[in-house]
Amino acid sequence: MDGNGRWATRRMLPRVAGHKMGLDALRNCVRRCGDIGVNVLTVFAFSSENWKRPIEEVAGLLDLLALALAREVPLLQAEGVRIHFIGDRSGLPPKMQAGLAQAEALTSGNSRLVFNVCFNYGGRWDIAQAAARLAAEGQPITEASLGAATALAHVPDPDLVIRTGGEHRISNFLLWQSAYAEFHFSEKLWPEFDAQALDDAIADFNQRERRFGKTSDQVRGAPHREAA
Repeated sequence: MDGNGRWATRRMLPRVAGHKMGLDALRNCVRRCGDIGVNVLTVFAFSSENWKRPIEEVAGLLDLLALALAREVPLLQAEGVRIHFIGDRSGLPPKMQAGLAQAEALTSGNSRLVFNVCFNYGGRWDIAQAAARLAAEGQPITEASLGAATALAHVPDPDLVIRTGGEHRISNFLLWQSAYAEFHFSEKLWPEFDAQALDDAIADFNQRERRFGKTSDQVRGAPHREAA
C-alpha cells in the first residue's frame, strides 16, 4: 500500500495524514474484496525496515494501528472478516500485542474473508524464522516443511500481488509465497486506490495465462505432438 506519504506531501500535509487517508482506502478495499468473493487479502501495513523512518512518523503509524484496533475491528467482526496479524510481535509494546491478540480472537469464527495484516513483517524474516523453528524441532528443511512453517501457512499462496504508488519492486514482501504470483503495478497512490482500481487489477489478472512451468499448449489442453 505505497504512496501515503507522497499523497500527503503533494497536498502540503503531514505524512501521517496520508496514512490516515490510506486507512480509509484500506477499509474500502476490504469491503470490496468481501463483496466480489475474494477469499484472502494480505496487506503490507508496516515493514521491519519502516522503523528507520522519522520517529514522529513511526509514532503516528503505531497510534494509527491502535486507532484501527479500536474503530475498525468491530466493523470487521460485523462484516464476517477474520483478521490475522503477521510479523514479529516481540518488539511491540505489551498493550499493543494484547490488542492484536484480542482482535484475532474476536474475529476467529468469521469466514467471509481472511484479512492478513503484515505488521513489523519482512519476507526474509519469515523465511528465517521458519527455518529456525524447523531446526529447533529437529525437522528436515524441505520446500513443504518450510512453507508450512511460514507465518502465512494458514492461507494459500497469493494469486495476485498489487503494488501501488508507481513502484516496481517487491520490497521484501511475501518473498516465499509470491513465487508464482502475478504482479500488477498501479501508478495510483494508495489513498487514491479505490474499488474501480481493484476491479481493474483483477481484470488485468484474469487476462494472464498462468503456466506454472508448463507450456501454453499444456495449459490450454492442446494435443501433444511427439517429435519425429
